[in-house]
Amino acid sequence: MSDPVMGRFLGIDPGLAKMGWGVIEVAGPGFRLIEFGSLKTGGDQSHAERLLAIDHEIQKVIETYHPEACAIEEVFQGKNARSALVAGEARGVAIVACARTGLPVREISASEVKMGVTGNGRASKEQVQAMVQRILGLPEPPKPADAADALAVAIVRAQRDRRSISLASPRSGGR
Repeated sequence: MSDPVMGRFLGIDPGLAKMGWGVIEVAGPGFRLIEFGSLKTGGDQSHAERLLAIDHEIQKVIETYHPEACAIEEVFQGKNARSALVAGEARGVAIVACARTGLPVREISASEVKMGVTGNGRASKEQVQAMVQRILGLPEPPKPADAADALAVAIVRAQRDRRSISLASPRSGGR
């Protein structure tokens, strides 16, 4: 049997208007909530100010909670090219903020996140929130939804790291 994997993981659900983040810790076979939150930027801010606010928020989370790895949700490919571009810019700022501190960043699609926490790649936001609540043993679903999505991203990253370490362990017969 392999040793339990320990570590802290930051998950990010990127967006310019709302960006969710969540930090979890691997605790033996399960996960433990460290903290989560959501940053809202306003239309009264310039585009540059909104991107800078995202950078500052991610830096503050990293400095406060000391995650060892990060995962960020890939931008959903919608019909509106402008929205996808703006979301991509916010995502890029978040990736750079993590990379600047040396955090390894993994990108995960929304369907992979939904599949990882609910078993259904087309799960609703409510289903994701309910499963994050259950996985983390919370008294109620985490809100807002973008913070719950970020926690789901962190959970899936931790699951994947745990799986890859387990597969690579000489005691598990992996390579």
